[in-house]
Amino acid sequence: MARKRKGRSVHGILLLDKPLGLTSNAALQKVKQLFKAQKAGHTGSLDPLATGLLPICLGEATKITSYLLDSDKKYQGIAKLGQRTNTADAEGHVLETRAVPVLSDGTIEMALDSFRGEISQVPPMHSALKQNGKPLYELARQGIEVERKPRNVTIFELKKLAFEQDELELFVHCSKGTYIRTLAEDIGEILECGAHLKSLRRVAAGPFDIKQTITLDKLIEIAESDTGFEQLDNLLLPMHNALVGWPEINLTANSAYYVRQGQPVLVPKAPSNGWVCLMGEKPDDFIGIGHILDDGRVAPKRLVNL
Repeated sequence: MARKRKGRSVHGILLLDKPLGLTSNAALQKVKQLFKAQKAGHTGSLDPLATGLLPICLGEATKITSYLLDSDKKYQGIAKLGQRTNTADAEGHVLETRAVPVLSDGTIEMALDSFRGEISQVPPMHSALKQNGKPLYELARQGIEVERKPRNVTIFELKKLAFEQDELELFVHCSKGTYIRTLAEDIGEILECGAHLKSLRRVAAGPFDIKQTITLDKLIEIAESDTGFEQLDNLLLPMHNALVGWPEINLTANSAYYVRQGQPVLVPKAPSNGWVCLMGEKPDDFIGIGHILDDGRVAPKRLVNL
């Protein structure tokens, strides 16, 4: 007999503005507690040093977290030039200090240009990436360094927002898996003075923007009000909002029935290939994620149960 989950059956996506100093998992657990939700998951960790957009999926929305993890991200950050740290960010201790040369706009632009497009990055030791089941940061804390395989990531946009004395403020639009700490450190090497990431703020993830977020303090305030749950639930975005830009297929009641049984169906004017967002006949009736088979039929891949 399946164990009954504790908490409310609540479904949707909350866009949290994660505060400084809190781990992504701690922020997730706090949101789950405030909503008294049965299930919750986040879509891409932010270090305690970082703030900004952290999409949190509640209930059935947890079924689409992997698709949000795959999305592009946008950040604003400050690279402190002249200092390298053991963690490549401001949380670590200084390994090396070098003088910052006089840097013209042209010199900075040339350095940034060398990182635009597809680049190769070596993941930092102080990261959540696992090796033999252990996060690298646990090994790093023991003074152990292991070989990490370079990975290809894409920097779609990289521009200077400001530069004053030894601080270079940057905007980065990148693919999943990009380490902004490593990018800051590598830029410092190109500029021949070293660098570490002083601060970082995620301003976009996939279709979501920082302007849509709510702070944890505001959530707590709402939760403590007389109509807490009603107001909290109104903050949740529909699950299919995470799939903006995907081809959308509206299934008839008959087709939806067979899809829910796990059977592919033929849908007129469906795309010829790729992933699709499956919707019912009513507005916001999200059924799940499907994909197009070689014979043109639409097959279920990940369905929600509401």
